Amino acid sequence: MQLKNSLFLLTALTASSAVARMHGHERRHAHHHLQNEEKRAVGDIVYANFNGVWKSWINEFSGVASTTASGSTPTTVSSSGTSVVSASAVPTASSGPTVTTPGSCKEWHAFQDGDSYTREGFGNKTLNNGAEYIKYIGNVGDPYGSNIIEVSESKACEYKHVIRIDGSEKETWTIAFWNKMGPDLKLTGWYGNAVLTLKINPGESKYVAFDDDSQGAWGAAKGESLPTDQYGGYACTWGEFDFGNTSNDGWSGWDVSAIQAQNAGLDVQGMRICTHDNQKCSAISNLAKLVENAYTALEAGVDGIGGEWTAGALRLIVNIDYD
Repeated sequence: MQLKNSLFLLTALTASSAVARMHGHERRHAHHHLQNEEKRAVGDIVYANFNGVWKSWINEFSGVASTTASGSTPTTVSSSGTSVVSASAVPTASSGPTVTTPGSCKEWHAFQDGDSYTREGFGNKTLNNGAEYIKYIGNVGDPYGSNIIEVSESKACEYKHVIRIDGSEKETWTIAFWNKMGPDLKLTGWYGNAVLTLKINPGESKYVAFDDDSQGAWGAAKGESLPTDQYGGYACTWGEFDFGNTSNDGWSGWDVSAIQAQNAGLDVQGMRICTHDNQKCSAISNLAKLVENAYTALEAGVDGIGGEWTAGALRLIVNIDYD
């Protein structure tokens, strides 16, 4: 899923109106289109198959002495002129928007009547580009990254798509969130372009809200930062998401994936993602001793893994350092 599969899952939820997930053959089909049909520009992700294993890196060669990669600017709901704000390559632990105003929630996971959910703290929505599969761009926020915000427990129920992250019982962990599409609107979100980074202390819980039509992932690891692979991509266990996909009738999907960590030869961190009522889960334990409805490198091409949710509000609980 990750890199080879899961981010193609997130782009291609539009391919099925029945479930919020992408089939393996569709992921591979999208992958080959990216590799074989598009001209490689500076900043593009380049894919190649080495001895049956797919690898990727950011293209830095333009054929001339120096060049600057040009990105696209998304269309926003706002009628005023706007521009995409570039994300910091190395975000700080406190980076990202946070809503601190008092809330009305007696239970963080409570649902609101009808569709009366707040957008307080979010930026303008960016409209999806109408494309399919790998080329699909949903809502990345304007300013860029303002579609993912930290909220308080007392405000959480007022948002449509919310997760609660429960910290490790032993150590402080870092958790970083990114959009599938980076600030250049290419598949660079996981290459140092986190839009929200949190520190979670032992026994602590934090809450994060996502705007409609947001696709991306979060990564979690012990210490001050996320590990990276030789290309600079986040190489830890990922929690992948697609919330309220407008091209898939508002469906949502999620999963846990250790593919990026395993492909980099690094430790697999435990993570469990369940609906707040524990009805649908995806989980991998520390060092991948236990795998439940989740992706390891061995399942990279398998269909139907992860959770899906019909249109409407969604509450997920994320346990990190899961064992």
